[in-house]
Amino acid sequence: MDRADINDPEIVKEVEAAFQGYEAALMANDLENLDAYFWQDPQVLRYGAGECLYGHEAIAAYRRTRKTIPQRTLRNTTIMTYGRDFATANTEFVREGNARLGRQTQTWVRMPEGWRIVAAHVSLMDEGVY
Repeated sequence: MDRADINDPEIVKEVEAAFQGYEAALMANDLENLDAYFWQDPQVLRYGAGECLYGHEAIAAYRRTRKTIPQRTLRNTTIMTYGRDFATANTEFVREGNARLGRQTQTWVRMPEGWRIVAAHVSLMDEGVY
């Protein structure tokens, strides 16, 4: 891959828009849109702070168990694109009333229906570790 193919401004804007759309859906607990942002395939995965979810059905089912979504503030968000169809999004977050630092990584791929998350990982660090 040529260095010029990394972080093409047009592609970065597309992925940033998808990432922000996902975050808005997450904060609103908009289950329909949250489901749509993940690749609808048995091979998609999401590792959470307390769960390992394999396949779109498992991720969607997990979302339906959460009644409230803790609001959070993002920081140090980095979007990296590689070519026109592959990207990563990494961010840190802090939740209201919680001193633990959260970290989130998403792998995005352009599918025929648009940008979709094909793998995600969320973890929390104890206060004072970071």
